Amino acid sequence: MSDEPFPKSDGSPGGDSQSADSEPTAGGSRALLGSSAVMAVGTMASRITGVGRDIAAAAALGFYLVADAFSLGNSLPNILYILIVGGALNAVFIPQLVRKMKEDDDDGRAYADRLLTLAGVVLISLALLATLLAPWIVDLYTPADYPPGEFELAVAFARLCLPQILFYGIYTMLSQVLNARGKFGAPMFAPIANNVVAISTFLLFIAVAGTGAAADGVLTSQQVLILGIGTTLGVLVQALILIPVLRGAGYHFTPRFDWRGSGLGRAGGLALWTIGLVLVNQLTYIVVTRLATQANVNALASDAVAAGLTTYQKAHLVFVLPHSVITVSIVTALLPALSRLAHDGKLRQVGHDVGASMRLVSALIVPVAAVLVACGASIAILLFGYGAATNEQAGLMGLIVSVFMIGLLPFTLFYVLLRGFYALEDTRTPFFITMVFSAAWLVMAVPAFNAAPAGGAQVAMLALTYGLSYWLAMIIAWIVLSRRLGSLDSKRTAWTVTRMAAAGIVSAGIMVGVQAMLLPLFADNGKFGLLIATLITAVLGTLAYLALAWLLRVRETGEVVRFVRDRVMRARHV
Repeated sequence: MSDEPFPKSDGSPGGDSQSADSEPTAGGSRALLGSSAVMAVGTMASRITGVGRDIAAAAALGFYLVADAFSLGNSLPNILYILIVGGALNAVFIPQLVRKMKEDDDDGRAYADRLLTLAGVVLISLALLATLLAPWIVDLYTPADYPPGEFELAVAFARLCLPQILFYGIYTMLSQVLNARGKFGAPMFAPIANNVVAISTFLLFIAVAGTGAAADGVLTSQQVLILGIGTTLGVLVQALILIPVLRGAGYHFTPRFDWRGSGLGRAGGLALWTIGLVLVNQLTYIVVTRLATQANVNALASDAVAAGLTTYQKAHLVFVLPHSVITVSIVTALLPALSRLAHDGKLRQVGHDVGASMRLVSALIVPVAAVLVACGASIAILLFGYGAATNEQAGLMGLIVSVFMIGLLPFTLFYVLLRGFYALEDTRTPFFITMVFSAAWLVMAVPAFNAAPAGGAQVAMLALTYGLSYWLAMIIAWIVLSRRLGSLDSKRTAWTVTRMAAAGIVSAGIMVGVQAMLLPLFADNGKFGLLIATLITAVLGTLAYLALAWLLRVRETGEVVRFVRDRVMRARHV
C-alpha cells in the first residue's frame, strides 16, 4: 500500500522550502505547486539518478537469475526495515512531532531525542539479528526449486547488504525531523549521493568482470564483494549527508534513554496498527517475490526470454517514478499542514485540501501514464538495453511497465487518501484496507500467474493484478475518509478525474497508432531511430491530451500548464 511493499527501491513560486509554521492548504493549487517545487526538483534529480543506477545495474547483471539473486539480497534490508520500523516512523513520526512542537515548551526537542534514541537501539539490534539469520530469510523469499548456486549467491549479497537497515533508519529519522521543521529539500536530494555511489559500483563491476559474467551465472568472491559493499556504502552516505543539514536547521541530537512517561506510548500505540499494515504488505510481498523468482526459473527451463524478480522490480521502479516526483512532492508539503488542521478540529478543511490534492496530482499523473502505456517498451529498450541486458529482455520489461500503468492513477490517489488518515492519527483504518488490498491481489495473482506462459507473461500477471487491486483499495479508502471528514468534494473530484482519465485513454490510443506508423520508418536507424520515433510519439500524445483536457474543461490541467509556463518565463528572466 502506501508504505510500498516493493522496495527500491516528495512556498510560493520562487520559495526554497516550506516553513514550519506555514500551511500550504489547497486554497490554491498553484500555491501548493509552488511549495512543492524544490522538493520536486530534488525528487526528480534523485529519481533520475535512480534510473541511472538501474541502467548501470542492468548493464552489469542483465535480467538473468544472477540479477535476481542480487536484487533479492539488496532488497531485504529495505523490506525488513520497513516491516519493523520504517512504516511506523513514516506514519507516526511527523504527526507526533508536529503535536509536540506545538504543545511542548522546548519545541519538541526532548521528544525527538527520545524517539531517535529508541529507534536507533531497535535498528542496531535488527541489523545484527537479520545478518545472522540471512540464510533463513532468503529461503523465505525463494521458491522450493530455486537453483542452489543462486541461493548461496543471494545469501552472500544479503549478508553484505543487511547492515543497510541501520542506515535506512538513520536517513528516515533525520528526514522526518527536518520535515517536521519545514525543511523538505535536503531529504529529497540526499538519495542522489547514494545513487552516484551505486552507479560507480556497477561500473567498477563491469570493468572487473565484464558484461558476460551474469549470463554465465557464476560470480567470484571479489565480484560479490564489489556489489555488496558498494551498494551498502551508498546507503551510508545517503544517511550521513543529512547530519550537517540538521545542525544547520538548529537541531542537535542528544541521546536520551528516559523513555518512560515521555509520551512515546501514544506513538507506540499508533505504530502498532502501522506495523500490522506493513506486515500484511510484506507477507504479500513474500508470495509475490517467490512467484517472480519462479518466473525466471520457468523462463530458463522453457528457453524463454529471461524475466523474473529483477524485471518486476525495474518495471515497478519506472511505474513509481512519476508518483514519486509528483505526488510525494506535493503531499510531503501538505502533510504537516493537514496534521495541524486535524489537531485543531478543522476536518472539513482537511477534506477540502485532500480533494484538491487528488485533482491536482491526477492532472499531472494521467498524461504520464498515457505516454508510458504507449511507449513503455521503446523507453525500456532505450534505457536498459545495454551491456548484459539484451533488447528483448529490456523490451519485455517495458511491456510490463505498460501493464503497470493500469494501476498508476489509483495508486497515487490512494497515497493522498492515506495521508488524510495519518493526519487524523488513524493508522487502524489503513490496516484493514490493506487487508482487503492484499487479499484481493493474491486471490487474483496466484491463479493468473499459474495460467500464464512461462517467464514474462507470468510477471505481467503480477503487475496487472497489482493495479486492479489498487482500484479496489482506492475506492474503499475514498468512501471511508469522505465519511470521516464530512467531505472530499467527491462529486467534483470524481467528475474531474473521470474527464482526465478519458483524455488519457484517448491520447494513449493516438500514441499507439502514431508509434505503429513511425517505428517501421526508423527501423534502419537502430536506437537513434527508436529515440526519434518515441519522442515524436510522446510529444504528439501529450499535445493531444492537453487539447482533449481543454475540450473537456479540466481546469486543473490548465492551472498546471500556466504554472509551468510562469516558472519557465521567470527562469528566462533570472
